[in-house]
Amino acid sequence: MRCVETIHAEGHVLCHDITVIVKDVKKGVAFKKGHVVTKEDIPELLKLGKDHLYVWENDGTMYHEDEAAAILRDVCMGENMAAGKPSEGKIELTATIDGLLEIDSERLEAVNAIEEIMIATRHGNTPVKAGDKLAGTRVIPLVIKKEKMERVREAAGEKPLMRVLPFRPLACGIVTTGSEVYYGRIKDTFTPVIESKLAEYGMTVMGHEMCPDDGEKIVAAIHSLLERGAQLILTTGGMSVDPDDKTPAAIRAAGARVVTYGAPVLPGAMMLVGYLPGKEGEVPVLGLPGCVMYAKRTVFDLVLPRVAAGVELRRSDIVKLGEGGLCLNCPVCTYPNCGFGK
Repeated sequence: MRCVETIHAEGHVLCHDITVIVKDVKKGVAFKKGHVVTKEDIPELLKLGKDHLYVWENDGTMYHEDEAAAILRDVCMGENMAAGKPSEGKIELTATIDGLLEIDSERLEAVNAIEEIMIATRHGNTPVKAGDKLAGTRVIPLVIKKEKMERVREAAGEKPLMRVLPFRPLACGIVTTGSEVYYGRIKDTFTPVIESKLAEYGMTVMGHEMCPDDGEKIVAAIHSLLERGAQLILTTGGMSVDPDDKTPAAIRAAGARVVTYGAPVLPGAMMLVGYLPGKEGEVPVLGLPGCVMYAKRTVFDLVLPRVAAGVELRRSDIVKLGEGGLCLNCPVCTYPNCGFGK
């Protein structure tokens, strides 16, 4: 920091706020710390009684906070994201499409472990809409060593820390199981719930098969939907371990590669996630437990956005849902803006 005459301050960066006071009118900040003085600012500064200013002395080893914020923006911003302008070392990132927010948590933590910088984000694997705020970055001091920002780049790596994956308008097949529904003893109230949730992500139902509790018929229904081009298959009912619940075994018998049968999530512990061989690669299949029919939000709501975005699910992805996997059944549901699944 050094003192310069205000008349020679053009291009210099203020190291402190400049206050304006007008009796009975206003008191506030006229020029903020970090402001780059322009030619037009000089008369105004002189009117404020500032014949001299304390400015940042750039010795070539430091970045101004806005320059450093731009580096943080660049290491964060991936596909389908936009950035605001730097302001006091801060930049906000927003989504440009509806999609799934992906974050590399390990690399984000590595960057945030470096002192004097910060990146705050939403939780990863969260569905977002165009215009939603995703992250904010900030450099803590007014100036920061260039060497430190090089460490940021190294910790972040070559790929952006974040991106938004677009949802795909998948054609979905539904297999409703259960003799009570098949024979018309009770009304099918499950399928309308599924259709509503699929619509949240622009997906449609291309086929709906009804089956009794008969493994062979369930297998045949799954194969029929695959042959007709289903890009996602959902089975409803028959997902418990009761002897007359045939759906999990039928999904396996249909040729599925089962990722997991069971999830550390309530509601939804009995969900099955797998992949079936299709005409153009593997087709995801989800065995949905009965809670999906009546609970506001379940494990299905945590998994469906990832499937819609084309993310291949691994068992480790499901295991990680345990922390935060307890829905609190709040009187007013605010999902996904809550802790469920995070």
